[in-house]
Amino acid sequence: MFGISEIAIILIVVIVLLGAKRLPELARSAGKSARILKAEAKAMKEPEDTEGETGAPRVIRGETVPRHEAGDPGPTAGPRP
Repeated sequence: MFGISEIAIILIVVIVLLGAKRLPELARSAGKSARILKAEAKAMKEPEDTEGETGAPRVIRGETVPRHEAGDPGPTAGPRP
C-alpha cells in the first residue's frame, strides 16, 4: 500500500505534468482568496457597534442644466412632468 508521502509525491508530479499551464492562474486565484479571507477576518475583529454609524454625507458636484423657457421644447420634445 501507498503511504501519505508517496501519494503526495504522485499528486505533485501529476499536477506539474498536467497542469503546468494553469499553475500561475491557480496561484493567482489562491492569493486573491487569501487576501479576501484576511480582510474578512480583520473586519470581524472590529467592534460591531460601528456598523450603524456612517460618516458625514458626501457631496458629489455635478453640472447644472439650464431651464428652458415655456415655448422652447429643449433637446427632448415631450410633455414635462
